[in-house]
Amino acid sequence: MTDLSSTPPSDTTAPRVDVRALREVPDRVSLDGVEGRWDASWTEQGTFAFDRSKTREQVYSIDTPPPTVSGSLHVGHVFSYTHTDVVARYRRMRGAEVFYPMGWDDNGLPTERRVQNYFGVRCDPSLPYDPDFEPPHVGGEGKSVKAADQVPISRKNFVELCERLTVEDEQQFEALWRRLGLSVDWSMTYQTISAEARAVAQQAFLRNLARDEAYQAEAPGLWDVTFQTAVAQAELEARDYPGAFHKVAFHRPDTEPVYIETTRPELLPACVALIAHPDDERYQHLFGTTVTSPLFGVEVPVLAHPAAEPDKGAGIAMCCTFGDLTDVQWWRELQLPTRSVIGRDGRLLREVPEWITAPEGRATYEQLAGKTTFSAREVVVDGLRESGDLDGEPQATQRKANFFEKGDKPLEIVTSRQWYIRNGGRDEALREQLLARGRELGFHPDFMRVRYENWVGGLNGDWLVSRQRFFGVPFPVWYPVTEAGEVDHTRPIVPTEDQLPVDPSSDVPAGYTAEQRGVAGGFVGDPDIMDTWATSSLSPQIAGGWRSDPDLFERVFPMDLRPQGQDIIRTWLFSTVVRSHLEHGSLPWKDSAISGWILDPDRKKMSKSKGNVVTPMGLLEEHGSDAVRYWAASARLGTDAAFEVGQMKIGRRLAIKVLNASKFALSFGSASQGAEAMDPALVTVPLDRAMLAGLADVVEKATAALESYDHTRALELTETFFWTFCDDYLELVKDRAYGAGAADADVTAETASARAALNIALDVLLRLFAPVLPFATEEVWSWWREGSVHRAAWPTAEPLRAAAGDGDYAVVAAAGSALAALRKLKSEAKVSMRTEILRARLDVPASLLPGVTVALGDVRAAGRATGDLDVVEVPDAADATVTAHDAELLPPEPKQKPTA
Repeated sequence: MTDLSSTPPSDTTAPRVDVRALREVPDRVSLDGVEGRWDASWTEQGTFAFDRSKTREQVYSIDTPPPTVSGSLHVGHVFSYTHTDVVARYRRMRGAEVFYPMGWDDNGLPTERRVQNYFGVRCDPSLPYDPDFEPPHVGGEGKSVKAADQVPISRKNFVELCERLTVEDEQQFEALWRRLGLSVDWSMTYQTISAEARAVAQQAFLRNLARDEAYQAEAPGLWDVTFQTAVAQAELEARDYPGAFHKVAFHRPDTEPVYIETTRPELLPACVALIAHPDDERYQHLFGTTVTSPLFGVEVPVLAHPAAEPDKGAGIAMCCTFGDLTDVQWWRELQLPTRSVIGRDGRLLREVPEWITAPEGRATYEQLAGKTTFSAREVVVDGLRESGDLDGEPQATQRKANFFEKGDKPLEIVTSRQWYIRNGGRDEALREQLLARGRELGFHPDFMRVRYENWVGGLNGDWLVSRQRFFGVPFPVWYPVTEAGEVDHTRPIVPTEDQLPVDPSSDVPAGYTAEQRGVAGGFVGDPDIMDTWATSSLSPQIAGGWRSDPDLFERVFPMDLRPQGQDIIRTWLFSTVVRSHLEHGSLPWKDSAISGWILDPDRKKMSKSKGNVVTPMGLLEEHGSDAVRYWAASARLGTDAAFEVGQMKIGRRLAIKVLNASKFALSFGSASQGAEAMDPALVTVPLDRAMLAGLADVVEKATAALESYDHTRALELTETFFWTFCDDYLELVKDRAYGAGAADADVTAETASARAALNIALDVLLRLFAPVLPFATEEVWSWWREGSVHRAAWPTAEPLRAAAGDGDYAVVAAAGSALAALRKLKSEAKVSMRTEILRARLDVPASLLPGVTVALGDVRAAGRATGDLDVVEVPDAADATVTAHDAELLPPEPKQKPTA
């Protein structure tokens, strides 16, 4: 006899789980309060606690995205994290020990900005630490305190406020995740700014440095003038920006003009050459000659380079250090001098550059000194008009400019000393290795792989990992100061791994004293922090205990799954692959599940910066967590989904229907609640066997879908079957399942068959729905089963097929069609569905006839057909449905007049 109860898939002989008494099925079912009740129960019972005694082969580990702690989560987070939780719950039911931690991405720019606005402060690293400091303002979002009114405080005071606020935010985040039903082991959380995370990030960096995978260089790079920090290629965002073309004359020695077109005339004092394409016949005679810049009188060469665009503007361009990334390419490949005039604050240098020697040029530059690029541009354009070197008026245009993804001003290119990690941008061999890693990784959906390949193939430099910010992981590096008082960056001083984490701004390197900081013969600490991705790229190592818990790390790494958004394939996914490849010589995980975006009603991506996000707690409270999870699970990986409250309402109806249908299935008397009610040998009636045959198909296909990370397909299959089960099967077997009455233990074989089939189907359906509807299914499970449905085994098709025998699911569809035909008769006659049918004829298509015939008894009972019911075979039509004719209905009893 095959057991269908909740046992591990590998153990089909384990004893049945005892069921509970019928009295535990409530009189009135409701979803109210289920989230809080079951979250508390799961916590108390340790339902989702990770058992670290399991081997790596028994573990399924998830590199859960640590959400950025910057005030609030939005509905996009609920969307993608639900997808991950469906996987976690499914794998757990499949018998795996699921490692599913939660991290908090605390460090970085979003936290700093939030702290500035929340507390009304800004960081000034030159100030001393004040142990008694209290912020002048507490609370508020956005620009609640103007920058001019923010109180300057020391770096240490600022970091303390960052840590204080992130703790408050993390508590709110955890409350929302619990409400959503994430099956996280809440004893295994981590912070990207914790001492452990800092030590991991610093240890990985020191190893990169020792292997020459990390290096420092002073070079031109993208710079955000607002946030005063370098920006990596992965953080760029190209946006339209208003500008104007200016046709400007340079002059040959014979005074003949050479016109260029530029949108940035304020960079004329930084010009180092004019560049044209080597095949451009218009300028070939100029190659090797020089011209003089207008206003500033600086002599520059005319050179050829294939990156010049003959069909753009005048076909010849000025190369300035630096206006854009093409300038950097020309500067590097043509070995041009550096004549930068824009400082880190986005203003022109306050002293006249040494290469401007002409008195008129120096006088002109003095008018620009210290101005913003916008103001300097106005001065230069006015000067060009007066000198006659501006041909016509500026022509307005929209140009593409690079922005920091979190910034609101175009980036400048500034020369600075920065840290880099090699990522294949300048190393063809490493690039090929990382492309091979991408081919090794399972992308879900697979078409997301091309985004990885395009990104790696298009890299033009190594990964810039240093940032000029305050709240983050410091570089564990000091530098000696020579006796002449100069910092020697070529001989970095580093700690040993057992000393980590360190903060060079306050800690002292071995062999020095605190009094030697910043003095000749002493040392200085590296002032920069790591890019937030330099820490987040180590999330598998941080969560898995790489540094502090090698036993755990051995059990969870390489991990099985990285779930994440499509927009950070180039940042988080790629950078994590880089760090794992360099440190471990492997991928960090086997598969990556890529979620799409949530779109607002205008089909635009929801984001905080656009101001079109929806905060999720209200949705969870209004519709219920299962309903919101249903909406999320209805969208496939990699596919953008609309924010639809209507889908949530459908999900809530489904969750309520699970409660009501389950209560109905469990309402057939105490005898049906015994262990024998799960005995598949009791299922003897063809209709019952047919239903279980269809359910076996669903289990098989839903399992295959979930194995390939297609949770949407699994939900569609289960939901479609469930509604047919409720609308057709439950109605068809209702009378037979009641049998002689709920209190009568002496039931017929036909009644026992219906009850056993209902119990088996309910047991399986609850487990199929459990990953998506965790609260409703746990509620029902508690009415009649011990333990948690989420620790029950995932159903398999084989026991159902054994119970179904030669059952054919087509029987259910045929019988359902016949019942629908009888009900249509009553509906058209406008009588109650309980009205008896004294006589009727059913026209049954040939393909449906066997099913209707074998289930005719149940069709009669459900349709209240107490008289003659003629079944007539008719040819199959396109829609193949049963129709009913020639009906005679039992007339309703006349209403009695009230007596006096």
